Amino acid sequence: MALKVELKPGERILIGECVITNSDRRATFLIDGKMPILREKDIMTAEQADTPAKRIYLAILLMYTSKTPAEHHGTYFALVRDIVQAAPSTWPQIELINNHILTGDLYKALKQTKQLIQYEQELMNDASGASLRQGGPASRDAP
Repeated sequence: MALKVELKPGERILIGECVITNSDRRATFLIDGKMPILREKDIMTAEQADTPAKRIYLAILLMYTSKTPAEHHGTYFALVRDIVQAAPSTWPQIELINNHILTGDLYKALKQTKQLIQYEQELMNDASGASLRQGGPASRDAP
């Protein structure tokens, strides 16, 4: 079954090791075959990977686009160990991601990691709010 992709003007897509940039008009095409495909919005750079969960996303992205995904397992598992030690409540999310990786469904692992990134943001927001309520450094600037 072919994948139908619609690109906005100027939008980029990664297919295998190639980046395709759409022209100035909307385009629709079918991709038949099996190879890594990512829309521009799903691609993360090393500079954008500025939190533990985002670094995990980047490690999985590298697995997904690599001809030898296992080369990135060591990095991934070290990052997972660190995030679970710092925030044990992330374990249920990590377990789902691990299952996708172990079954070879790296695209689903990426999608699940987006939920981990959202959860991480919620944890950071909660921590910031608690700091404000407890008279932490941020609260000194409040009126």
